[in-house]
Amino acid sequence: MAKVTFDANICIRYKQPFPRSFYLSAVVLQELVAGASDAATLKLLERTRHEYRTLNKLLVPNEEDWWYAGVVLNALQRGRRSRKTGLIPKISAAERSRIINDVLIARTAKRAGVILVTDNLNDFRKIRNFCDVKVISGYKYFSSRAALAD
Repeated sequence: MAKVTFDANICIRYKQPFPRSFYLSAVVLQELVAGASDAATLKLLERTRHEYRTLNKLLVPNEEDWWYAGVVLNALQRGRRSRKTGLIPKISAAERSRIINDVLIARTAKRAGVILVTDNLNDFRKIRNFCDVKVISGYKYFSSRAALAD
């Protein structure tokens, strides 16, 4: 069974229980906490954080991840060449600020060897030019899980 982590958009959109092979990104957890609508949701997220930390399945960016995120963001903003796709279009400073969390999610997922499930494929295509994380769409992931359950 492949190890997986979900982007925040998957947690919000699909509202599925986490599979046994699930790893929780601390960056996604921060996004979910920031968007929590009430105290009960915050308590649930706090319990979830403790559970995944205890299981050693909490993906927390380390110093190297932060450094590498800066390198990736710099390459994207400057429109540098990628070994995979050649010259890539530059992103704006505003876009760079918007995708920093995604770069950190990608980097920690790659380091842990987990597959990232996201519906934000456009941003992760850009990031994958410099951080070769395995990515799958939510639709494809949940469709394949449903087929396996039959």
